[in-house]
Amino acid sequence: MAVTISQVSFEHHRIPLGIGEASPRISWRFEGNFTDWVQSGYSIEVSRHRQNQTGLSQIELFHYNSSNSVLVPWPTVSLTSAESATVRVRAYGQGDQPDTPWSDTVEVETGLLTQEAWSGAVMIGADRQTEKNAPHQPLLFRKEFAVGSKVEKARLYITAFGLYEASINGKRVGSAVLAPGWQSYNTRHVYDTYDVTDLLLAGDNVLGITIGEGWFSGLLGYGSGGRRNLWGDTLGTLALLTISLSNGTRIIRTDNTWAASTGGIITSELYNGEVYDSRLEQTGWSTPDFQASETAAEWIGAKELKTPYEQLAAPDGPPIRRIEEVKLQEVLTSPSGKTILDFGQNLVGWLRLRVSGPEGTEIQLKHVEVLENGEIATRPLRTATQTDHIILSGEGVQTWEPTFTYHGFRYVQIDGWPDDTPLDVTAIVVHSDMQETGFFECSDELITKLEKNVKWSMKGNFMSVPTDCPQRDERLGWTGDSHAFAPAANWLYDTSGFWRGWMKDFRSEQVKGVPPLVVPAVPAAGPVVSTAVWGDAIVANPWNTYRSSGDLVALQDQYHGAKDWLDNGIPRNAAGLWNRQNFQLGDWLDPKAPYDDAGRATTSASYVADAYLVYVTGLVAQMASELGLDDDKSRYEEWATDLKAAFREVWVKPDGKVANETQTGLVLPLYFGLFQGGEASEAATRLQKIIAANDYLVGTGFAGTHLLGLALTKYNFTDTFYKMLLQTSVPSWLYQVKLGATTTWERWDSLLPDGSLNPGEMTSFNHYAFGSVANWIHQIIGGLAPAEPGWKVAKVNVIPGGNITWAKASYLSPYGKFSTEWKVNDAGFHLVLGVPPNAKADVVLPGGGGTRRVGSGTHEISYPEFRF
Repeated sequence: MAVTISQVSFEHHRIPLGIGEASPRISWRFEGNFTDWVQSGYSIEVSRHRQNQTGLSQIELFHYNSSNSVLVPWPTVSLTSAESATVRVRAYGQGDQPDTPWSDTVEVETGLLTQEAWSGAVMIGADRQTEKNAPHQPLLFRKEFAVGSKVEKARLYITAFGLYEASINGKRVGSAVLAPGWQSYNTRHVYDTYDVTDLLLAGDNVLGITIGEGWFSGLLGYGSGGRRNLWGDTLGTLALLTISLSNGTRIIRTDNTWAASTGGIITSELYNGEVYDSRLEQTGWSTPDFQASETAAEWIGAKELKTPYEQLAAPDGPPIRRIEEVKLQEVLTSPSGKTILDFGQNLVGWLRLRVSGPEGTEIQLKHVEVLENGEIATRPLRTATQTDHIILSGEGVQTWEPTFTYHGFRYVQIDGWPDDTPLDVTAIVVHSDMQETGFFECSDELITKLEKNVKWSMKGNFMSVPTDCPQRDERLGWTGDSHAFAPAANWLYDTSGFWRGWMKDFRSEQVKGVPPLVVPAVPAAGPVVSTAVWGDAIVANPWNTYRSSGDLVALQDQYHGAKDWLDNGIPRNAAGLWNRQNFQLGDWLDPKAPYDDAGRATTSASYVADAYLVYVTGLVAQMASELGLDDDKSRYEEWATDLKAAFREVWVKPDGKVANETQTGLVLPLYFGLFQGGEASEAATRLQKIIAANDYLVGTGFAGTHLLGLALTKYNFTDTFYKMLLQTSVPSWLYQVKLGATTTWERWDSLLPDGSLNPGEMTSFNHYAFGSVANWIHQIIGGLAPAEPGWKVAKVNVIPGGNITWAKASYLSPYGKFSTEWKVNDAGFHLVLGVPPNAKADVVLPGGGGTRRVGSGTHEISYPEFRF
């Protein structure tokens, strides 16, 4: 029955090293099964590592009478640059409830908070001409230095014009890959911080940095719109190594005293893969004993580049890391005699090879998501090749992974593998290293598989930014996709830091209130243009993140962008609705849209735009209310009321029918509350009939799908949506699962029933937008959703159906773990609910029994009369 603190965190950082907040807010999660436990107060102990005159750390103890345990204010003087502190927390129960023990201590440390803290380090490049209209060969940068006394602490602060991988004395620094990730570099350029104390040696040392082109200078965009060098055409690195010694401090900084060269990586492109010639590798180049070979590339000087001091920022979210490994499942031989590796899972990352063979042997790896007629299907990749080339050195067993590329694949065609050498390959899965928070399974294996597929698509596309797809010549941060999927994402993983960074870029890319279609913006997506749903993400995404995290500061940061969109970004007609001449993407990928015209939906794009406009105007009013901005709240509430009336004037007929009596055409006004009086129940009944007449198959695209189940449940047609969810014919969610999908697809029929590819040019097999259905699965089958921002109170509303006889779900909230486990049998319905300490749950009782609020602990709820 004890209550303990299981995790102490700062802001939204998984590892609070090198953070950008001088006064980081503190949160703690609880574990324990004590009934109705509520925190009455807490103590925070802060041990400042900046020593006082006694030579001891300064320890401060603070006590507060408060039930708050999420994002509480930093209790003392702000930290300075590169200052660390150790923090532990204790919480006190109400009345005679038990107190927690002290938490484990957690160290927090700031990064470099001012330009002066960079101690004169500058961005450097190789002193040579850069490539023109071609891939950039990755560069090696090297600096020798000596350490004369005992190292007590060492930190490396580093970023790049491109992507970096650092090493000290031949040992890799950190575990991040594709660092520092992708940002809108003109306004935010992330640097990372590493503890490298254990990598330094007494005596001679070398800091080595490899730089690849990445997003900064690499090819981005699709088709003829792809461009190189969007943020710069010269690769470079900025690094500061600070070494605290027993007798002082040593600083190693990037400047023009460094040496630069090239190695075995010839090219390493995001879309096209890596070419690696191990014969050109400069073995040991980042070690003190290195002697350059006469046949190796020349070492030249470094030159100073313009340093983006004003744009430098500590990360908000976690870096991309190697997260897991997938073993080879099967080796296939294609009809043409090719060797194809099947990993059994569509994933994002690359291969690790262990191989030996004669010098000059070239191995080629072509990565694809699917096969067609037994051969690798490369057409969905468009102009991307996703091909790695490895040339062997002939010097024994080599272990190789690419460095500055990634691929979306299940299958790999492998050519050139040496004869008589065992095949030793492993798939490495990479994505932004968010904490997994949501878990679900149920008695229906196909539904369980669907939910797992959704999670795999999220993993593959949360790559520093939320991309649409991970394989073809695109991989861009489409805002409409994230708008649809964000609530599901926020349940599956702790996305708070991830969204916080990306939303900063979203705001910075606005032009006169108009956000781009993709963030970071790239020319291939066209000029910045006002578009509903996609542009509306600048309102909906911050709101959805606030609902899951409870972070008012982050909401405040994004509020002005949301206002700017409504006040200045939307072209309007005289009624205040969307200008009818404006471009719209509408209900993108409606299943009835032609394969070569994804925007030709059965629901008017203007209708969709106007419905969303009323909705997001109301959301901004809610944002203003949460932020205590009463004047804004009133203004946007009035505006939403006026827009609703204007919408009804244009789109709702006197008999209550709407201009587009389609699935999306009815879902939007139902979910957004645009009907009056008895119109809503009548519209819901018409929607149910339309769905039934369509054999319970999906009739919605991007704009309608994520709200379809929620709208039906809102009007007590949950059984109808269960029937839709369980369909296995196209278009449906389980159609993909029945065809062997291991991720969610871009199109309802990316693969046609006969096994051939959809002829459309957009045919991704790893797209999360239609996976937004997981939000309904989590809320209705799993029964868990936030009732109040940050999950201070959860809404528990299990609605059994679809002949699902049991389900289990859990969500690791900012307070601790909520869990549900229910079953239906001859004894009726039985639910076991777990609520973490210091939180509550509003339980919707089955059989129309109303709602009951419960506190922490384990609760059992039964409804013996329930039958399917």
